Amino acid sequence: MFERTLWAATLGLAAALAGCSAGPLIDKLPADMGLPANAPARPETPYEYPAVHDMPPARASVPMTEEEQVRLEKELANVRDRQEGRPSPGKKAAPAAKKPPKDAENGQPAGAKANP
Repeated sequence: MFERTLWAATLGLAAALAGCSAGPLIDKLPADMGLPANAPARPETPYEYPAVHDMPPARASVPMTEEEQVRLEKELANVRDRQEGRPSPGKKAAPAAKKPPKDAENGQPAGAKANP
């Protein structure tokens, strides 16, 4: 029983390791078993990974001050409000038209007729 488990583990490990190294094996296969005839050739030098740990150079420009940020935010808000047709916050909106008073007897506006 122990021997079967050991053989199964050994074969499983061999299969897993063989799967990791398939690239070089394909190159060594005969032409009729390997890559198709129209497959592109491998590059002479392997591709290089991007330099992920290299830091970008220092910025030539200076970040905006808080006053500049506040001014820019106000300008953008004003442009947005003009495009959406909103009144600017500095001006008061036109007062809404007042509703006519309701008739005290039937709860209807003064101009409406009651059904008899």
